[in-house]
Amino acid sequence: MTDESGSREREILMVMRKVLARVIRDTTPPSRAMKHPLTEGTIEDIRQCLTLISVRERELADAAGAAQERPYYTDDPQAQASRVVPITKIPRRKPETE
Repeated sequence: MTDESGSREREILMVMRKVLARVIRDTTPPSRAMKHPLTEGTIEDIRQCLTLISVRERELADAAGAAQERPYYTDDPQAQASRVVPITKIPRRKPETE
């Protein structure tokens, strides 16, 4: 697969995912007490489509050698590659005497 066709496929998958998410958002009733306008079969089909899109996006990313892109909390210490240390916390060295 060429870079151009892979890029085009990623773009198509992204648009499909966004459209399905918008359909879900627009058809979800404001209250759980209300009946959902979509049938259970349609809801399950949408779930399966989103799963297939996710799997294919991951396959394309792996084939391209892209790193795993996962969301993380900014205060999560495990997600941070580096750690900020305030300069006031750095101990001063005593000058070496000869």
